[in-house]
Parts: sequence; structure tokens; C-alpha cells
Amino acid sequence: MAILRPFIDRVVDRAALENLAQRYPDLDVASTEVCLEFLRASADVQTALETHFARYELSMGKFTLLMQLLQVDGLTPSECADRSGVTRATITGLLDGLERDGLLERRSDPGDRRMLKIHLTDKGRTLLDQMLPDQFCRTTRLMAHLSPSEKKTLIKLLQKLKAGTPAMLEP
Repeated sequence: MAILRPFIDRVVDRAALENLAQRYPDLDVASTEVCLEFLRASADVQTALETHFARYELSMGKFTLLMQLLQVDGLTPSECADRSGVTRATITGLLDGLERDGLLERRSDPGDRRMLKIHLTDKGRTLLDQMLPDQFCRTTRLMAHLSPSEKKTLIKLLQKLKAGTPAMLEP
């Protein structure tokens, strides 16, 4: 997302979009403006989250994995990958790093010793106990400019936006 930021900020303003719309009739100025504003907000939020996680020597991927294990301790590596929405290769790297940091451990499954289960360590739980109150306060402050009604509306709008993403994936 950080790579896109210069493009998002510099390339297009409303006047430029209107000029482009004369040349490209399929260009919907309002849709493009909304998309660019969404990308700007997404880039800012992602940067803020990365900065926040770095305070705890975590990445977004490591944090996501720790949160999965906080909810369901004893997942297999493949379950971790599926629940986190990443590949098995990516999860292996995340598990290696978190294990090296002492935040989780791999244990043989007593029912099937060929299978590994992933468990939070006491150090991992302590880190989350330290981090989560700060995380939740920051998330609340991030959303403080929205009323409860606006938050519900934003969720619905983002769900609609997500429903349109296949259009960008089509060949």
C-alpha cells in the first residue's frame, strides 16, 4: 500500500479526472474519486497499524496469527494459514519467527504425533495482555470521528465495495 501512495496522492485530482473522462468515456469520475479516497485512507490506516505493531516488534501477519491462537489455541499450521488467509509457506515463516521470539511453540498432537499443534506460550499471552488494551484504545480513537450510525453504514458500504472486487480481478 505504501508503494501506491505517491500514485494516489499525485496522479489525479478532480480536474484531471474530468479531462480524462472526455478522452475515456467509460471513466466515471465519482467512482474513481471514491476509489482513490478509499486507497488514501487504506494506505494511512495500514501505515498506522504497521507503526503500532512495530512498537511490539510484530508485523500485521504475526499479530493476526497471535490473535488466531488467542481465540483457538492448538491449531495446526494449515489451520493457521486458512484462518489467516495466507499460504502455507507464509505461515511457516511467521511461525518460525514467532517461535524464535518465544511467543508460540509447536507441539506434537498427542492423538497423532505426526501432526503439529501451535500453542501460545506464556510470553505470547503476556505480550497480548500488554498490547491489546493499547490496540483497542487506538482503534477506538481511529473510529472516534464516526457516529455509531456512521460506523454501521461504513460496514455496509465496505461490504458492498468488497462485493465489487471481482471486477478488478477479471482477465
